[in-house]
Amino acid sequence: MSIAEWHAALNDFPPALLLASVVFDLVGAAKSRDTLKAAGFWCLVAGAGMATVAVVSGLLAEDAVEKTAAVDRMIDTHEMLAISVTVLFVGLAAWRIWRRNRFSVQEQQSYTMASVVGVLALLWAAHLGGNLVYRHAAGIPTDVMQAEIKDRADSASRAVER
Repeated sequence: MSIAEWHAALNDFPPALLLASVVFDLVGAAKSRDTLKAAGFWCLVAGAGMATVAVVSGLLAEDAVEKTAAVDRMIDTHEMLAISVTVLFVGLAAWRIWRRNRFSVQEQQSYTMASVVGVLALLWAAHLGGNLVYRHAAGIPTDVMQAEIKDRADSASRAVER
């Protein structure tokens, strides 16, 4: 498996875990449920860890893919957002660990705002990553793409003949 394929396999975890963390925290706060807040904490820790792994795999994959100038610019934006969001969520996880998952009202408001903004930025980074692959074929070697185009054309020709 190529490093680009590893990145594709790993990059689903951070949005799922970090979005779940924010949802668990918001619902846990609204319903005063410590079990949901605990689930939010563990999703945050796992999501921050997986975001770090996804960023590292993305940085390694960047040099391994064929790029156009437009794709290179999109990768730069995707990378900057992904690194920024990872730093934010690692910081939020460290803050929660340091505070033993107990915040004052003001801290909770700041934490909640930062995590909501962070997850929105993460979803945008994920959107850009999806566009890179599904609209620009980033990470797909040219020879593989050419073979797929030929196979699709041959399949379409066979379908018309039937």
